[in-house]
Amino acid sequence: MADTVLYEVTDGLATITINRPESMNAMNTEAKVALRDAVQAAAADSAVRAVLLTATGRAFCVGQDLREHTASLAADREAGTGQTMNTVREHYNPIVRALTEMPKPVVAGVNGVAAGAGAGFAFAADYRVVADNAAFNTAFAAVALTADSGVSWTLPRLIGQSRAADLLLFPRSISAQEAFDLGIANKLVPADDLATEAAAVARALAEGPTLAYAAIKESMAYGTAHSLSETLEKEDELQSKAGASEDHTIAVEAFIAKEKAKYVGR
Repeated sequence: MADTVLYEVTDGLATITINRPESMNAMNTEAKVALRDAVQAAAADSAVRAVLLTATGRAFCVGQDLREHTASLAADREAGTGQTMNTVREHYNPIVRALTEMPKPVVAGVNGVAAGAGAGFAFAADYRVVADNAAFNTAFAAVALTADSGVSWTLPRLIGQSRAADLLLFPRSISAQEAFDLGIANKLVPADDLATEAAAVARALAEGPTLAYAAIKESMAYGTAHSLSETLEKEDELQSKAGASEDHTIAVEAFIAKEKAKYVGR
């Protein structure tokens, strides 16, 4: 991976760190490619049982690098092309698909401001541990753009259609406390404890029943777009698979023996 995104796998936990602190982790092309490749690698690696997405410096990610973006738009105008906005299809969409669809839990450790696509990456995670000095801003309408990075799908599911419309139509910075009150942040922690707390949550998931977590992700995504009857059928299908897993047997035997289950992720 490029230096703009760090990637490490230790004992089933993949840690992906956006690493452009000098630009508040704004996403230039190099960083977008590196993040896409890292997330897809974690999704495809059977040894990875959970993912922690975080960043260095005082920001989580402020979204698109507007300096590069402005230069690219100027080049488009001169050439009569529209290549700049292909980044949504080539970079942001694959990143968010991998985060939301991988069959393993994703934790976002939000260490600072998350804006635009950066907010989208955080919203796409399954669980958000947020520093008490962090902030969120959808930002898109403020630069005359519509939502991307899955925000029009993830944000209404997190906080409801009405509140999502408010934050998208009238973008503003919301504090970590407000994000927690709205339901965006799952866990609010002191800034100095963010790295430790986020890693602890991700580590607990990496040591948990991976197939069950994958089924929970799938059934929740399915249920938001299907009827109760259809969702019950999906739950039945997924529960049959989970019930046949090695982890389920381990869990039941540990419960009977009054011991802590040691899952193997199968």
